[in-house]
Amino acid sequence: MNWLPFGPDGGDARAFAADPHDHSHLYLGTATGWIYETHDGGANWKRLASIGKRDDLALDSIVIDASNSKHMVIGAWVLGSVDGGLFISHDGGVSWQSNAEMRGQSIRALSAAPSDPKILVAGTLKGVYRSTDGGEHWKLISPEGSQELHEVESIAIDPVDPEAIYAGTWHLPWKTTDGGKSWTNIKQGIIDDSDVFSIIVDPKDPKVVYASACSGIYKSQNGGERFLKVQGIPSTARRTRVLMQDPQNLNIVFAGTTEGLFRTGDSGANWIRTTGPEVIVNDVYVDPGNTNRVMLATDRGGVLVSNDGGKSFLPSNSGFSARQITAYVADLARPAVIYVGVVNDKAWGGVFVSDNGGLTWSQKSAGLNGLDVFSLGQASDGTVLAGTGHGLYRLQGEVWSPVSDVSFAEDVGAAASRAGKKSAGPAKKAASAGKARVVPESAKGFDMSVNAIARSGDVLYAATSAGLLRSATAGGSWKLVGGLNRQGWGSVSATRSIVVAATMQSAMFSSDGGHRWEEVRLPGVLKQLSSIAVDDTGGIWVGGREGVFVSEDRGMTWQPLTGLDIRDVNSIFYDEASQRILITADSKNTIVFAVHLPDRSVRYWNVGWSLRMVRPVGDHFVGATLFDGIVIQPQMVDSSKVAAQ
Repeated sequence: MNWLPFGPDGGDARAFAADPHDHSHLYLGTATGWIYETHDGGANWKRLASIGKRDDLALDSIVIDASNSKHMVIGAWVLGSVDGGLFISHDGGVSWQSNAEMRGQSIRALSAAPSDPKILVAGTLKGVYRSTDGGEHWKLISPEGSQELHEVESIAIDPVDPEAIYAGTWHLPWKTTDGGKSWTNIKQGIIDDSDVFSIIVDPKDPKVVYASACSGIYKSQNGGERFLKVQGIPSTARRTRVLMQDPQNLNIVFAGTTEGLFRTGDSGANWIRTTGPEVIVNDVYVDPGNTNRVMLATDRGGVLVSNDGGKSFLPSNSGFSARQITAYVADLARPAVIYVGVVNDKAWGGVFVSDNGGLTWSQKSAGLNGLDVFSLGQASDGTVLAGTGHGLYRLQGEVWSPVSDVSFAEDVGAAASRAGKKSAGPAKKAASAGKARVVPESAKGFDMSVNAIARSGDVLYAATSAGLLRSATAGGSWKLVGGLNRQGWGSVSATRSIVVAATMQSAMFSSDGGHRWEEVRLPGVLKQLSSIAVDDTGGIWVGGREGVFVSEDRGMTWQPLTGLDIRDVNSIFYDEASQRILITADSKNTIVFAVHLPDRSVRYWNVGWSLRMVRPVGDHFVGATLFDGIVIQPQMVDSSKVAAQ
């Protein structure tokens, strides 16, 4: 049984499509290959299907057959790649098949002819393609190998004449009136080299055409023969990703930009911004049955909904989660209270907290100022700490406060060895005792990445880009740990007095709470270390592309685990309460492994998701997916009773 998704709600939403026979039944495309649906106009969403069974497909184009709403076509593309594809469903989006003729195409636009739903037109990086049988077969209708008509970002089809097609490219728009036999560059009035993101044709007067580009919004009243630039949109908001008309009042046009939503009620003569400038709008949907209901698909903020014609908006993300979770910590005193940290969501991200084991979440990010959270930890007094790309923060009440009391003066006399070197002789120790290494002025302050936080008793450790730090004051003040090279540390693990710190290529071990250190010789077959953990017997666990290895003698010898077929390890965690090591791997693996100590018996669970990490909550697990928030093991499955491998 697949584990169940539970948020936190929100994230990147890309595109809407509405069932032509039920305006409350909508589909939502994401940037991670998932398609969602709602049957109540966006009040509640549920995951419907994973397109292409991969997590890097941006679903910006969803077409529903006006004559058969079970027939759907999706165009997909991949960020930073020429890859993508076209997918077809015949059962309302439950299952999808890849179209062989368009396989691998980066599809940036897809439209159906309003006058004939069997005619579809797709814009790709290679040009313009057309299908006359509902998407089953495709033909290139732009000049093959054209140096001008390629990299097609937007498509519009005349509402009456399906032979009249508009194509917006990364360098100006084009038009054909004969189904692609000939094309005209309709650039008059448009600033040269403009990326054309969206084109719409007035459904009642096809001569009225709107186009949005990186240089602004344009309007034509003669079918694209000449455009005039629409005034009233700030120059900083010129990247208008989508244009949408109110189907009941065509004088009302919405412009979704990278700096908010703009609305005009007089066909573009005057515009008003109705959201904050921080909102990045990817798509706009206006309910044709109730045009006061306007929905936005946005970056980071997910779905926003208006019930007053687009004048004000509120989030509507129940059931929709596209979060990248990178950090996790459970409350020491209240096991059902858990915190997660996310990245790439700015003001919509930071830290989320659940008080019921991950079933529901609330944002707790005041004071983080939109920073990405790479690590979370908790001091012995209950204080929660967040490691960001710009320092450490402590949660005080409902607000995060930056930690400023950080000392980078290293007491080298407190350490008996330095990274990669044996202990100094008695004469050298005496000469260096009590001296502090001088740190350059540029290294002072605490504006650096905090990659991991670990706790052992009352002591906290933080692996940062400027060295390993130690705190015995619940994270209120920190000191640089002596005996280690001053370098960036990617991970740290601590159990009792045992501490291990690591980079991708090296590791250091301490058995006395970080006072003395010795170098760990990593397994020779391990090319790059991705995760590390230490158990309470001093066993060191390391993982990477080649698998998982364990050493009981501080790295002198290593053994691979038998009965554990796993590669590309991304997380190793020591669950002290249950005396087990929990292991997850990258996007090609959906198996969670647990190695019980000391007999090293292996249990496993097929999660149905690719996980970044897994943690115990009571008698079940919580997993952090790569891009889709938290998933929870169904409670009817007791993790202690799963059969051993």
